[in-house]
Amino acid sequence: MTVTISAPEAHRLLASGAALLIDVREPDEFRASHIPHAASMPLGALPTLLADADLPADRLLIFQCQKGARGGRACALAEALVGDRVRNLDGGIDAWSAAGLPLVGLGAPRMSIFRQVQMIVGVLVFAGTLAGLMGFAPGFYAAGFFGFMLAFAGASGWCGLGLALQRMPWNRMA
Repeated sequence: MTVTISAPEAHRLLASGAALLIDVREPDEFRASHIPHAASMPLGALPTLLADADLPADRLLIFQCQKGARGGRACALAEALVGDRVRNLDGGIDAWSAAGLPLVGLGAPRMSIFRQVQMIVGVLVFAGTLAGLMGFAPGFYAAGFFGFMLAFAGASGWCGLGLALQRMPWNRMA
């Protein structure tokens, strides 16, 4: 079971040098805003990055995401590699910000690429299914295709729609 840690306690441990903070959000989320001195290790690539990283054996590892769910999954993965010296930042960067603790980055994202992909694929699956139910059988195939591509993106870490969305003008940061 993953142990959580509050934002003020995490801040105290980070300031004293007793802990290392690992941000498991996607790179666009990290660029937009992150906790000072956090290391970016996206959850999809975390097992490989942790295996390759030279992590200090005498420091606590605090994992953090936006609200805490991905941080919890990261802790479960990391516990297998480094043992019980992992913690999940309770409430993620949202709780850190709500506690009035400092953030750095290019600015608050309007909406993360991850959420944009979820919304677009969700609408496409819904529309395909609806078309299929209305008698247009290829709609079921389209829904299945988009569902498969979403599962492929989750399994492989490669998402063509996400890459295309990163190039859109509304996702470019100043």
